[in-house]
Amino acid sequence: MPPSNSYLSSLEAGQHEISYPLKVVICNQCWLAQTEEVVPPEHIFSSNYFYASSTSSTWLTHVENFTNEIIRRLELSSKSLVIEIAANDGYLLQQFKSHGIPCKGVEPSASVANIAKGKGIEIIQDFFSLSLAENLRDNGTQADLIVANNVLAHVPGINDFVAGISTLLSSTGVATFEFPEFRLLLENCLFDTIYHEHYSYLSLTSAINIFESQGLEVFDVERIGTHGGSLRLYAQKQGASRDVSPRVSEQVLVEQAAGMHEPGNYVRLRERVATICHDFAKFLRDAVTKGKSVAGYGAAAKGNTLLNSIKATNRDVGFIADRNPLKQGLFLPGSHIPVVSEEFLRDAEPDYVIIFPWNIKNELISQLSYIRDWGGSFVTAVPSLLIVD
Repeated sequence: MPPSNSYLSSLEAGQHEISYPLKVVICNQCWLAQTEEVVPPEHIFSSNYFYASSTSSTWLTHVENFTNEIIRRLELSSKSLVIEIAANDGYLLQQFKSHGIPCKGVEPSASVANIAKGKGIEIIQDFFSLSLAENLRDNGTQADLIVANNVLAHVPGINDFVAGISTLLSSTGVATFEFPEFRLLLENCLFDTIYHEHYSYLSLTSAINIFESQGLEVFDVERIGTHGGSLRLYAQKQGASRDVSPRVSEQVLVEQAAGMHEPGNYVRLRERVATICHDFAKFLRDAVTKGKSVAGYGAAAKGNTLLNSIKATNRDVGFIADRNPLKQGLFLPGSHIPVVSEEFLRDAEPDYVIIFPWNIKNELISQLSYIRDWGGSFVTAVPSLLIVD
């Protein structure tokens, strides 16, 4: 498949798409799952990378709640420094900025980094690494809080990345990480969250192994609802003073009880993926047979994994509407389905609207409730086919 966030400027550009094998393997020693084929990050997080976190109201509420909580918990002030790795369009750092807390971000993608800079946020436009962290440290930069939300899975050199965070963190500082919980992917067959941009699929068990090897200690963990179920980890330098919460050992036991150390569960996952793909392809075929029009909402990376798994094209799904103006007028990688505005969706009145970012399904069904005015129905395909009238 082509990388899931490599949107095309034209159908002609699709003739030059580069595709890579998409295979996930798991280590039966540390239980870290990773993509076998490593796509160079610069081929993914380029000027054509258009994921902008601030287009989801659910996500913005999540970020605001996190900011208020962590400021209180760590007693951050105007004398503190917050650094966010993968700052995207500045959606999170603008919260700290509004509280008068000094902050800066690291973001390699020019398309979203420029938006953050436009908000008055200092951005280092580069890939985060141990080398970059050492340069910052040697120039007097040490962070009281490092935020790395939904980025740990996005780095091919995960040990180097974590070593960089350990280097950049002050002796009393805290690093927080959020990532989709691999246990839930396994249990609920959320295979569409597998794509080249996600090099690793993490559990607390595998994260602890990585962190300890780079001088960090996980002292707390929380389960949160984002991305279909995620973990938020709190880490400190080894030997720092914070007590380790009992929630850490409890989560490790949960993962063991879920059979995450049993290879047979991964074989069954592959079989369940085949069933989901079969059901979704059949739905699209039946819609065409009945003369029904099918569109989508949310040009999400997970949707591209699903569509390309069944080799869908714009003959199967006419278009996909998206609120993000950076994506409108482009074409999905692989399937070459056009991305349009929500106004286009209103005018077209399709019979079915597939919600590809199922993790914010309720938000989107409420936002698009008007499709019921013409008798339209909502569809989700993962974890199983569901049609909502």
